[in-house]
Amino acid sequence: MMRNSPNYKKIYYDIILKICPERETEFNFFLEKENLFSWDIVRLDNLIFHSKDSDSIIFDQRHRSYDDETIIYIINYQEENKLNNSLTSKYFRISKNTLTKWKKRYKS
Repeated sequence: MMRNSPNYKKIYYDIILKICPERETEFNFFLEKENLFSWDIVRLDNLIFHSKDSDSIIFDQRHRSYDDETIIYIINYQEENKLNNSLTSKYFRISKNTLTKWKKRYKS
């Protein structure tokens, strides 16, 4: 069974045109990708809506989901930059426990 997912490129392109059309070239890197991964979407969201209140940030963090490619990207980023779990979790705004769980699951 194939899982349908939203067309994030179209959604974010429309948001950019509506909210900040003068910054369109700034987001071309993401919009020209063939596929957007969840980390790309999080980064795009942060770039567009950078002034969020703390309640929104907490809500967003609790309701994020990551695809396998993004999880592997985060683990590889940690290894390539020789970061510990604390620094990696702060950088990506995820819990240390989540990161540890992912490493156990994807490194075995």
